[in-house]
Amino acid sequence: MSDDGTKAVSVIGFIGSVFSPWYAWSGRKDPANHCCINVATYGRGGRFTMTDRGRDALQTTPDRLQVGPSSMHWTGRELVIEIDEISSPPLISRLRGRITVTPHALTSVEMLLTPEGTHIWRPFAPSSDIKVELQAKGWQWSGHGYFDANFGTRALEQDFSFWTWGRYPTKEGATCIYDAVRRDGTTLDTAIAFDAQGEARIVKAPPRRRFKRSLWQVMRETRADAGVMPKQVLPMLDAPFYSRSAVQTQINGETVTGVHEALDLDRFASPLIKPMLAVRVPRRKGWPGA
Repeated sequence: MSDDGTKAVSVIGFIGSVFSPWYAWSGRKDPANHCCINVATYGRGGRFTMTDRGRDALQTTPDRLQVGPSSMHWTGRELVIEIDEISSPPLISRLRGRITVTPHALTSVEMLLTPEGTHIWRPFAPSSDIKVELQAKGWQWSGHGYFDANFGTRALEQDFSFWTWGRYPTKEGATCIYDAVRRDGTTLDTAIAFDAQGEARIVKAPPRRRFKRSLWQVMRETRADAGVMPKQVLPMLDAPFYSRSAVQTQINGETVTGVHEALDLDRFASPLIKPMLAVRVPRRKGWPGA
């Protein structure tokens, strides 16, 4: 998010694009044949890009992920993201530029999201500086960000029915909230605090608190002290099954504002959703030139 709170950006590199209808229709048997670098910018003039590409577009090394014309490169000190994409309807345009993420510290922890380890969360840098340099008026800014990853061996909707996550900068570093309802009826209820050195510890957070639903009526909740109602302060991504926004809440006496997401996997599992997604997630099999 920008320092003034008016803009934000998210970039996700997928090998096996979990939200791609093309990957789902393929049977999810060949992750490398359904890869993408998803870029979304939020605020005035925001764009969304998510092109599902084939294995010819994928190149990887230990410190570099390239999918078609866009890439992520770890220099040893910072993550440099080079973007060259075309945004989805209704605002079709080219999105180019560079985003640099500089961690305050790197962690050495990961968390199992299911007892079997079919889904794993890896918070590489929960607290980072971000510099955005896009080729568009007003899209050169600095702010606060993070760098994490998820790994899985099964589809999200196989193991979860609902999922909510939040990452909130704090005076000491950052607090991440991971709450979910699993298909077996058990729940994930976890709050992790990271200090300035990247050290992690499980902390007790206040109870879940539901707040206003998204425009698509996706249920949203996060943690909040008694008597405090969380609220959206910057809309980001709103889909029939997914909400991402900047949310303000209060946790253990500290007022915090961070990125929050809610994912309704019952809705996502509906066959009606896949054709809708195909409009926003085009498929380009070949590379280069496609």
